[in-house]
Formats: sequence, C-alpha cells, structure tokens
Amino acid sequence: MNKAQKDGAQQSAGLQGDAQQSAEQHDISQSDLQQASEKAKIDNRERLREITAVLRKHHITRGVTPEKLRLILEELGPTYVKLGQIMSLHSDVLPQRYCDELMKLTSEVTPMPFEVVEEVINRSYREDWRKIFSTIERETLGSASIAQVHRAKLLDGTEVIVKVERKGIYDIMARDIGLLKRAVGLLPPVGGLKNVVDLEMVLDELWSTAQEEMDFLKEAANMEEFTRNNQGIRYIRCPKLYHEYTTSRVLVMEYIGGCPVDDKKSLEAEGYDLGEIGRKLVNNYVKQVMDDGFFHADPHPGNVKVLDGKIVWIDMGMMGRLTNRDRKLMGQAVKAIAVGDIAMLESTIMELGDVQGKVDSGKLYGELRDLIDRYGNAGMGSIDAVEFFTDTLEVMKGNNIRLPHGMTMLVRGLTQMQGVLLSISPDINMAEIATGRLKEEIWQNFDLKAEAGKAGRRIYKAAGRSLDIPPLIKIALEEYLKGQARVNMELDATKKFSQLMRRLVRNMVMGLWVMALLISSSIICTTDMKPQVLGIPALGFFGYMLAFLICLYVFIRHWFTRNS
Repeated sequence: MNKAQKDGAQQSAGLQGDAQQSAEQHDISQSDLQQASEKAKIDNRERLREITAVLRKHHITRGVTPEKLRLILEELGPTYVKLGQIMSLHSDVLPQRYCDELMKLTSEVTPMPFEVVEEVINRSYREDWRKIFSTIERETLGSASIAQVHRAKLLDGTEVIVKVERKGIYDIMARDIGLLKRAVGLLPPVGGLKNVVDLEMVLDELWSTAQEEMDFLKEAANMEEFTRNNQGIRYIRCPKLYHEYTTSRVLVMEYIGGCPVDDKKSLEAEGYDLGEIGRKLVNNYVKQVMDDGFFHADPHPGNVKVLDGKIVWIDMGMMGRLTNRDRKLMGQAVKAIAVGDIAMLESTIMELGDVQGKVDSGKLYGELRDLIDRYGNAGMGSIDAVEFFTDTLEVMKGNNIRLPHGMTMLVRGLTQMQGVLLSISPDINMAEIATGRLKEEIWQNFDLKAEAGKAGRRIYKAAGRSLDIPPLIKIALEEYLKGQARVNMELDATKKFSQLMRRLVRNMVMGLWVMALLISSSIICTTDMKPQVLGIPALGFFGYMLAFLICLYVFIRHWFTRNS
C-alpha cells in the first residue's frame, strides 16, 4: 500500500478521527465519542448513497463519456470539481478527450462565512488575526473548492492577499475519495472510462496531488523558487511572499492589481503593445520549460497579469517539473523528428517513458513513422506545438508507455498558453520561438573537441568492423556452394496484412473448387448417366449449381468487405 492509499484510508473517516482527537484534548466521555463515531458512520453512509444515486442517474453502467464524467463531478459538489480539475492534468493516465472535457470545470463555489475564515486564521496563527492584519475585507476576491482569497492590510498599511484554506477540506476530500473508491468498486466493467484506465490508480494519483495543493507551504516554496529563477528578467515578476505570516493553511502575499493578460481593451488603453506582450510571455514560458525545468502548469489569464510594464505570474499551486534528463531527451526526440530518424525516435521515447506492459514494436514503429511523416516535412516554425505534443502523448499512451507527469502538465500549460496567444497575438507561434531557443542552446553547448572525439571513435569502430566483412562474405559463399547455407527469417505481419493474406488464400481455394466442379461436371455431362435434369445428368447439374453458388458467395463477400 503506497503513501497516498495509507493517507486515504486513515482520513476516509475524517469525522471519526476528529471526534477521537477532540476526546483526547477535551476529555469527552466515552459515550459522547461513540455518538460522534456513529454520526460519522451515518454521514458516510448518506454520502455514499448520494454518490451512488448520482452515478445511477447518469446511467454509469452504460459507459462514461467525457461529458458525462464532467456532469457527474459537477453534481457531486465542489470537492469532486477539484478532483476533476486535478484529473485534467493527468493525460498520462486518462485519455486526452477526458482531460480536455474536464478542463471546462470551474471551481467558483459559495464562500465560507467570514466567521469561519477568522476561525481558520486564528487557529493557524494561534492568536487573533488582528495582531497581524489591520483589516481583512469580508467580501472574497475568489472562492474555490480548496481555498478562498481575501484582500487585507498589514499593520503597517501594506496591501496583501490572504489565501485561506477551507475548514476541514482535508478530511472532506479524504472521505470523498475513499467513498468514491467504494462506489467505483461496485461498478460493472461495462464500457467507457473503466475499460481504458485503472480508476483506483487514478484516485490514488489525485489524492497525492490534492495533498500537495492543500499545503500552502509547498506553494510558498514554489513562489520563492520561481522568483529566484526569474530574478534577472526585468519584464517578469512574481508577488512578494510574506513568509513570516504563511502557514500550511494560510498564505499571505503581495496584492497585485493590473490587467489580466487577455484583457485587450484595458491593455491597449494603457498603451501596451499586444504583440510585444505575447512574445515576451512565450519567451519566458519557453525559458521556464527548457532552461529551468520548473514551469507554471496553470497559466490561464486569471493567473497572468500585466502591471507597470511587467508580466506578473501568480498562483503557484500547480507547477510542473522536468529533470535535465527529461529535457535532454525531449530535445533529442525533436531532433529525431526533424531528421526523420525513426529508430532514434523510438529509442528516445522508450528511454523517456515508463513502460507499463508489453510493447508491440511493429505497432510503435508504424505509429512513429506516421508521426514523422506528419511533422518531419514541416518547418518547425509552422508546427502547432500543442497538437504535436498531444499526438506524441497519444502514441506513447497507446503503446503502454507512460510519460513523466511533468510532460503531461506541460501539454496542459501549452494548451492554455495557446488560448492566451489566440486572444492577444494570434500571429505568434510558440514552436518557432522554442525552435530558435533550441538552436541557440545547441550552439552554446556545442563542444567541437568533444564532438570530434566522438566522431573519431565512431569512425574507428566502423573501420574495425568493415575489416570483418570480406571473411564473412567468403564463409557465406563457401557454405552456399556446399549447400550448407541456412537463412532464418522471422516475419511479424501487421493485422491488416494478415487479413489480406487470409482473404487472398481463401479466394484462391474457392477458385480451385469452382474450377474442379466445372471440369468434373462437364465430363459427367458428356455421358448418359441417369437420372437427368433438363436433359443433362443430375450430378453434373448439381455440380454446376454448386460452382455458381460459390461464385455468388465470393462476389457478395467481396462487395461487403471491399472497403475493409
């Protein structure tokens, strides 16, 4: 059992755990504890009934389409909406069409009462919030399933944003995931999502990701790392983090006004060049991916603002990572596609991904060849980057090769970046900018001495092997002349080719049958054999009829299968 499963099991009865902890702290009687435990069990049963009722309402046994899954999650409530949003990041385990549909989920929910917000802040600081803030606005700036945001002022008058986690959200999500596992276990394996993905594995992944997002100290660390990575870029910034006031449940950062990056009217009214904003935005995003290996995985317009001539990245709850090895292999894959080297692309993908089962080499080779045919002849600047990465992911997923999670988050980030560019600067091509940076990096890292050494070693090995060729040819010819030559061949035909060969052999056999029947019937018809039909021997007549029926069968079968 992995850590996520253990945590889910421990927290799935969150109310029960809360009751026990409360008993220890406040010396509650055993009878009160039992009542709280019974209440938790009743609540769990009621929630499980709600979940199964929603699943039945949407006829879950008939299959789960992407749209049906989104509607189910919306009806189940805010915590499931959040799960759906996290699921949309996992195109490595979910089919892409499900991820695309789940990206439509919005997490605006009814905010917590301000009294509850105060309670969460006071409990997190272990003192009254008024000792830190002079004011906290009662109205929220935004309310999501995990947290909500309020505008506030520190005691010195500095304007800040306070992000407050929903009370009890950890236990609620743990309970709901545990109950959803139970509900999914009751489903028959009929069509839809359950046939194409291991739902229990997906739920474990979701719980692991959700736990990270519910820890604001993790987001604070992300903000600090992002700031360090971009501190030398004058047109990029991140809100200042007030680390001394940040806890695992409360995050305090600088208040950022400005305009959303896709607000064309406001940006133009302030004199901004939309093309310049688009180019700088893409340049920085490519830098995050290719240079830092640490990038914003949720760059929708609400998380990217323009203020005082700078692009401001906010909300670092969802960040993607790529190791140096991942980035190197990604560049190698792009190079293989550019030069049309299928073998190099296949070996790179096998090295980059995690093979989950048996890989059909013939199928993988054919799909990679199609990929190269589609993108290899196009200039890199004209390629749709999102479509390219999505197609590559689908090829890998279809061959039981799972990509690093960072790459699936990259596809989501690129999709959102493309949407922003279409809004403000549709002429900008992300692939063209990325190609320019890739060429620049290749020249910067080019080591003539090292490359010459590698080339020399390859030439030396090739020369040594070439000396072995004449003796091998001599041995092969001698064996051939003596009649001792043997050739071992292993053919791995594709499914379509195998069907074609079977059809060809079947038709040939049918043709031989018709020919034999016609010849034998014609011979019989030259005799006076009795009985007769229409003046010819009955045996010959039936032979002709059978030959006719076989020809009719072959014709009809060919007619209905000519396009298959």
